[in-house]
Amino acid sequence: MSTEQGCSAISSTDPDWSREKRIPGRYEPSKHLLASIRRYQLLKTRNNLTSKVMRHFVVLQHRFWSAICGADIPLDSIIGGGLLLPHPNGIVIHPEARIGPNCLLFQQVTIGTLGHRPGTPVIGGHVDIGAGARVLGGITIGDHALIGANAVVVNDVPSRCTAVGIPARVIPPKQGKSQR
Repeated sequence: MSTEQGCSAISSTDPDWSREKRIPGRYEPSKHLLASIRRYQLLKTRNNLTSKVMRHFVVLQHRFWSAICGADIPLDSIIGGGLLLPHPNGIVIHPEARIGPNCLLFQQVTIGTLGHRPGTPVIGGHVDIGAGARVLGGITIGDHALIGANAVVVNDVPSRCTAVGIPARVIPPKQGKSQR
């Protein structure tokens, strides 16, 4: 499979749940953290005594895996399926931010608010965010966008574009080259 086929095969709308699947015998704390968030959200939709009791147990699991990962991802986060966190250390996500399906977040990424700009980020599907990047304020990141390492994004990024620098500048996709 060519790189072009591999990139275009990842959907920005349909979650690939296999990306979050835990493999027995492998140490993947980020997948345990995501599983605790998913489990909590599922239990919250059920209104029976067993679910209420189980939620307390799942909250403890979430706190444990948050400490192991060094990540701050709230239980009520709005995260599409297929999220990858290969190095979850230092990831911070605002509870009201929205993250689309099949995204990739590297270490030290912050998705949050900006003092003078109201709102929280809305991140489209299949967005890759490099290590140390900050996505701040009520902005929208389009599907298949790339955010460079250590970029500080405070303005919208259109679909299939790349944002790099401090403050981030948008680089449109090259014409005639393969599209993500």
